[in-house]
Amino acid sequence: MAKRSREESKQYVLKMAKEHDVKFIRLWFTDILGILKSFAITVEELEGALEEGMGFDGSSIEGFARIDESDMMALPDPDTFVLLPWRPREHHAVARMFCDIKRPGGDPFEGDPRYVLKKNLKRAADLGYTYYVGPELEYFYFQDSKGTQTLDEGGYFDLTPLDAATDWRRETVLTLEDMGIGVEYSHHEVASSQHEIDMRYTDALTMADNVMTYRLVVKEIALKNGVYATFMPKPVFGINGSGMHVHQSLFRGDKNAFFDKNDKYHLSKEAKHFIAGLLKHGPEITSITSQWVNSYKRLVPGYEAPVYLSWALRNRSDLIRVPEYKPGKENATRIEYRSPDPACNPYFAFSVMLAAGLEGIEKQYEVPEPATENVYKMTEEERQKRGIGSLPASLWEAVQLTAKSELVRKALGDHVFYNFIENKKIEWDQYRTQVTEYEIKRYLPIL
Repeated sequence: MAKRSREESKQYVLKMAKEHDVKFIRLWFTDILGILKSFAITVEELEGALEEGMGFDGSSIEGFARIDESDMMALPDPDTFVLLPWRPREHHAVARMFCDIKRPGGDPFEGDPRYVLKKNLKRAADLGYTYYVGPELEYFYFQDSKGTQTLDEGGYFDLTPLDAATDWRRETVLTLEDMGIGVEYSHHEVASSQHEIDMRYTDALTMADNVMTYRLVVKEIALKNGVYATFMPKPVFGINGSGMHVHQSLFRGDKNAFFDKNDKYHLSKEAKHFIAGLLKHGPEITSITSQWVNSYKRLVPGYEAPVYLSWALRNRSDLIRVPEYKPGKENATRIEYRSPDPACNPYFAFSVMLAAGLEGIEKQYEVPEPATENVYKMTEEERQKRGIGSLPASLWEAVQLTAKSELVRKALGDHVFYNFIENKKIEWDQYRTQVTEYEIKRYLPIL
């Protein structure tokens, strides 16, 4: 299907707004931490906004501009126009569009996460590739945002008879589909009150927009039902955290560049180089794919979250898993990168994973043999002998590796790179100086 021109898309949006009696349009964009921002315009301003963008003050938005360069323009992307299903439809409907952030002169703003991802996708396109991703985002439902009181005692794939969450998941899936986002699966996850909805894979830019939409929809539906949904990576000690495993593949036209029928693993050379790139650069991209202090409470051995730099065909403890090939399903050949969590900035996470994989392809990194035994059960010596390193164990370790990374700096651009690292150092300092409940219980009675 030929892509509509911007002019055609613009006319389509104006026509839809009229037909559906849209009164307000929410303009959405993302800050460098992956937090969704929004302001609303009325339908009377829609045509002008599509033409020239809407000005706003960027100085109060994390990682945007300094006070002296605070004027920004939000230019709506007409291809992302949808009605918001949780707002009234009959009269004065509300729609949304994602925006590209520009400087007043019309140049792209280098701190805009959407622009960063587009730049990385262009690098892939120049090499002849389209980058497809299918992330699986897990989350928890709790009684409210003040604590972690679970709502069920269900386990993986359980159909718990008293699980009200089944209905909330259903409502969430229907809402996503209503907004044009395809859904493949939804099920109860391993931990009590933990759930997962998997979106059908698509190109990385559409998917990053979809992730932002998905997180909001999950929270909106929870709110509507009087509960709280969270994407916090590890809200409860001692049980599984929430991950965002990202299935990814490169296509050349309509052919999957990762598939090779003659290879014993059905993986092409490009797929193997891509895996090698992710394994080699995995530690330095971790502060982007797992960006909060809390993320590292999830990345510990024993809870299905990967810690070691290995790949495997079935094992779920490795950083990269290659789902088994099914004859006739060549296009489904993909690799699954398992360390990201659902609270990351998806535009940056997809950017650095792609950059690491492309680096592997361009420099033809050699991939090690896949791990056949459980890497957790090996001793430290065995892992060292096999050359299996591990991911950073804290945000501080991760940020230090990122700060030295030429790959991440190139992928994110200087503006985002330095702002992001600065922000994370402040977060680590604030965390490091806290006195925690653990310390009070552990030390106060004995010291």
